[in-house]
Amino acid sequence: TENVAAIVGFGRAAVLAQERLSAEAERLSSLRAHFESELLTRVDGIRINGASAPRLCNTSNIAFLGVDSQRLLVRLDLLGIAVSTGAACSSMNDEPSHVLLAMGRDEREARSCLRFSFGRGTERAELERVLSTLTALVRDLRGRS
Repeated sequence: TENVAAIVGFGRAAVLAQERLSAEAERLSSLRAHFESELLTRVDGIRINGASAPRLCNTSNIAFLGVDSQRLLVRLDLLGIAVSTGAACSSMNDEPSHVLLAMGRDEREARSCLRFSFGRGTERAELERVLSTLTALVRDLRGRS
């Protein structure tokens, strides 16, 4: 027996998602642009990977030069901020991202990268907390005040 109610519900969910897709993509692009712009202003020695290329509206991959991304990831995690050191498809792999290496990053720089993802629940106030936290942690990990 087919679950007709679930099929109808899924169909309705798909319609709603399609109706909201463009506006949500625009909102996420705006959040990502704000996040990256503020980070460039607040933290020296960073590089936004793929900034000049077409990218997903909800993802930012940033190199924090001179910082071990694993150490930064752990510190952020302890503060309740979830990020990743690699691509979603290789998050359990300890090797540097083959994509970043193919983009011309050396192994050391590829190991300094974090991936930030934004979603439906992401609000600007939340980004402000992440920005201030990142600024302090990066300075601390680089041994600066």
